[in-house]
Parts: sequence; C-alpha cells; structure tokens
Amino acid sequence: MTYEEPAYDPYAPQPGAAVPPPGCPAHRGATAPQGDPLLSLFGPEAEADPAGFYEKLRAEYGEVAPVRLHGDLPAWLVLGYSANLTAMRTPSRFSRDSRRWTEFQQGRVAPDSPVLPVIAWQPTCSFVDGEEHRRLRTAVTDGLNGFDRRGMRRYVTRFADQLIAGFGHGGRVDLVSQFAEHLPMLVMTQLVGMPEEYGPRLVEAARDLVRGTETAYASNEYVVESLRRTMERKRAEPGPDLVTRLIEHTSALTEDEVLQHLRSVLLAANETTSNLISETLKMVLTDRRFRAHLSGGQMTLPDALDQVLWDSPPFMLVPGRWATGDTELGGRAIKAGDMLLLGLAAGNADPAVRPDLDTPLFGNRSHLAFGSGPHECPGQEIGRAIAETGIDILLTRLPDLQLSVGEEELRWRGNWMSRHLTALPARFTPRTALQPQAPTASTAAPAITTPPPAAVHIPAQPTYTPPPPPSAPPTAAVPAQRRGWWAKLLAKLGV
Repeated sequence: MTYEEPAYDPYAPQPGAAVPPPGCPAHRGATAPQGDPLLSLFGPEAEADPAGFYEKLRAEYGEVAPVRLHGDLPAWLVLGYSANLTAMRTPSRFSRDSRRWTEFQQGRVAPDSPVLPVIAWQPTCSFVDGEEHRRLRTAVTDGLNGFDRRGMRRYVTRFADQLIAGFGHGGRVDLVSQFAEHLPMLVMTQLVGMPEEYGPRLVEAARDLVRGTETAYASNEYVVESLRRTMERKRAEPGPDLVTRLIEHTSALTEDEVLQHLRSVLLAANETTSNLISETLKMVLTDRRFRAHLSGGQMTLPDALDQVLWDSPPFMLVPGRWATGDTELGGRAIKAGDMLLLGLAAGNADPAVRPDLDTPLFGNRSHLAFGSGPHECPGQEIGRAIAETGIDILLTRLPDLQLSVGEEELRWRGNWMSRHLTALPARFTPRTALQPQAPTASTAAPAITTPPPAAVHIPAQPTYTPPPPPSAPPTAAVPAQRRGWWAKLLAKLGV
C-alpha cells in the first residue's frame, strides 16, 4: 500500500490553525480562483490603495496571507509586526537566497517577469546568509560608516543649493521631479566616487529602472558601465570613497561583487531617500501648524522623518525570504522553498503595536521601514542624513514655501513594492539672488570623457529586444489624511 501526499493548498486551513468563519475565502480551498483580485499584488486595488488592500487581507487571513504575484506565482505576504520580525531575524528558517524558491527550481518564472529584477540571485550580501553574508556585509558597512555627517552635510548643502538655484527665480516648483528625485543621486555619486557630471544622467537612468519602461534594460546597462569605468579609475587613483573602500577591503571582494554592491547601494539609496523626502515634504506642507512648531524648535526634522517612516515607509513590501524547510509562521504552514514578502507598511500598521494610528510616534524608531536582523539596511543613516539636511536647506532657503494645489489633488503612482507621489507642486517668493555653490577642488569631477550632462542619453542595446511596456498604473486619489494625532500633540504641548 502506498501513500500519496495531497497537493499543497495554501488556501486550505492548516493543522493547528484557527478555523476561519463561514464565508471566509480560506474555506474556498482548491476552488479558490487564481485570478481573485483580493489575492493579487498586481491589480488596481492593490496598487491604488495598498493600505486598504493590506487591511482586507489581515481581516481575512491574520498575520500571514497567501497572495499571488504577476504570472500567478504564489507567495506569502507577512502582515503582522511580530511575524515580520521573526522572518527578518531567523535566517536559519527564512533565508535570503532566492535560489531556494520552488518556482525558480521548477521553471515557472518567466524570463520577462516583473518580479525577476528584484529577486534574481546576485553576488551581494542581500542574497546570502551566514559567513558569506558577514564577509560581504562587513565590507559594505565599513565602507558606508567611513562617511561622517559633517562631510555629507557639505555635499547635500551644495547640491540642494544648486537645485534650488535652478528653480528659485520662478516662484514655483514641483518638489518631486525638481528636488526629491535628484538630490539623493547627486549626493550618492560623490560618496561612491563618481564624476559629478554623471549625476544628472544617473538620475534619469535610475528613474527609468524603477518605472520598468521598455528602456529599463538599457538604463541598467548604463548604470553598470558607469560604475565599471569608475572602478577602473579608482584602481589607479584611490580616494576616500565607497568604490576605493570596497576594492581595498580585507574581505577581498571580487570584481563582480564590488560592482553589484555598488549598483545596489546606488539604486536603493536613491529610491528610498527620494520617497522619504517627498513624503516628509508633503507632511510639512499639508499641516501649517506642524510647520510652525518645526521652525519654532518644539519638534525636529528627525521627529518628522520617524513619523513618515511609520506611516509611509519608502518600500511598502520587500521580497523576500525563502523557507529553508517546512515551518510555521503566523498560524500558516510554510513549505520549504516558499517565498515570503515582508509587509513593512502592513507591519507598521499592525493593531497589535499601533491600536490607534492617530497617536504620534515621534522619536520612536522601532518601525520596520529599514528592516531588522542581519539584513537590516546598512545605509539607513546616510539616507536619513540626506533627507534631513536637504529638507532643512530647502525650508531655510524658501521659508514661505506653500503647497500650490489642494491636498485632495495630490496623486500617487503605485506598483507592487512602493508608491510614489507623482508631483508636489509648491509656490514661494522668487529668490533671484540664490546662487549654487561652486564645487571645491576636492569635489570637482576629474577629467573623464563623457557626453554633455544636458544630453541625457541611455545607450541602446542592439542585441536586446525589451518586452512591451507595462500598462500605466492607475492614478490613485489621496486617501483621507490621518490628522488626529496633531490635535492630541498640540493639546499635550498646551497649545
């Protein structure tokens, strides 16, 4: 007599788990439609109102919910704060090595899958565990920790002044496209050790990559080639920069390991910090009382950043972790090779840790925005320093900066991992006297032959035929803003 194990069904009640009430989608078992919009991370509801989408899943499934990615690929979305910490802090159960994914091993991931760019294995500390992770991460953290805040503030001040001088005479600005999307990359090129004229072109390439357009492949090639050229120069002319530190580190990184870590740092720092700047400026400009108390010293910019990192983390979810063996998390039976998506925004809103979302969390850094455990973001302090200094400079130079449209007119562009303000229009008194700071001798770009920075051009790849561009995501109206915490805070201050 032989025993055949039944096919695993993530929608069926698991042994020992609480039995869902009648009518709950968990009762649908194997008959659950694969195209169910409630379970798809690639759909109008999930992308237009991610917070509402997560709460529906939490109500249906609890801390861990079954979801489907593009191409009907199954995954688990971790919604609970505690469950997220467990997945982040126990690499023995939940590995970062994406090669463990069952869908990869069984050949079910299409070559043009939109999830592939962020989960395909790379020789970086983000995709390994154990001793190899320690070797690679030590090189990255040592390299990033070599930058002091004072030196970074000089870079941020100079580039913020340049950007402000570019639009300061007009009295109007889109703070997303003319400030937040440019400042982080301009600063990071200096920390990495790239020529200054690379900055504007890398901004365009990075934005193209994030949007997943038909030229995203060519944009990636441009970023990689720019880094390769910088590495070649730094081998001959070392400097106090990240490229030199990775090349010379005692961890003995290979050429490809140096290149891939530089690419990851450059793109991740730009994306997360741009979002952080945009969302913080939105909060500052949509509550005049907050602005008043910020300038009066009763609150600080770090306080504002912490509140934004709780309410609007730069990445809403992060793939991922892969189960090293059969295990359990949040009442769900997880099979070896299953993929977990870390729900950072959902975990931050978990009623178990935030029963009242209107309560302010200034000074509380226990949010999940930068992860936790061995893979916690190594560059978080650099991102915070760029955002904090850049916003401080902007508000100092343009003290009467005001939103020029109604708050209800703001829109976001969403995808399965994050959402971005499409624009943040503002007005101010023109400042014709503003002039950008000239680069010093130590920060001036070395003589390297590059196309003029004004002509942003991403080189085409003649042997590559990109997939059709994805359909434009829906433009989401701003949900009702949670402002009850402000009234409570003012009451505590006696205002």
